[in-house]
Amino acid sequence: MRVAIACDHGGFPLKTAIIAAVEAAGHQPVDLGAFSAESSDYPDFAEKIGRSILSGETERGILVCGSGAGACIAANKIRGIYASVCHDTYSAHQAVEHDAMNVLCLGARVIGVELARELVAAYLAAQFSNEERHARRVGKVRRIEETGNPS
Repeated sequence: MRVAIACDHGGFPLKTAIIAAVEAAGHQPVDLGAFSAESSDYPDFAEKIGRSILSGETERGILVCGSGAGACIAANKIRGIYASVCHDTYSAHQAVEHDAMNVLCLGARVIGVELARELVAAYLAAQFSNEERHARRVGKVRRIEETGNPS
């Protein structure tokens, strides 16, 4: 699987470890920046990841900022992107299996390298379950996205 990876300056210190974790899990990282620790804006990188996934260039993304929160908020503004901050391994796989998450958001100022590696592995190993209850719920989320109304 091709996995888009992007970060702002706050996430930059964790990016190399995330790329290595993606490779260790047997996947191909696609580095979308930032390419230095110089100040940058997380919405720009959320947009890069979103465009990459929606175009089919990549299948999933990992987006890193200082806390993970800003990047997650920005990514979720893109129709078809389902992002969540996950700082525990259960959420990192469960959000894919039950909620069709396609962008993992991490906070480089919140977690360390070892936990980041575990989160990336859990996220990339997970697949959407396609169980009826999960498909129904994701369908409602998509209706909210399209119409503003879950019913």
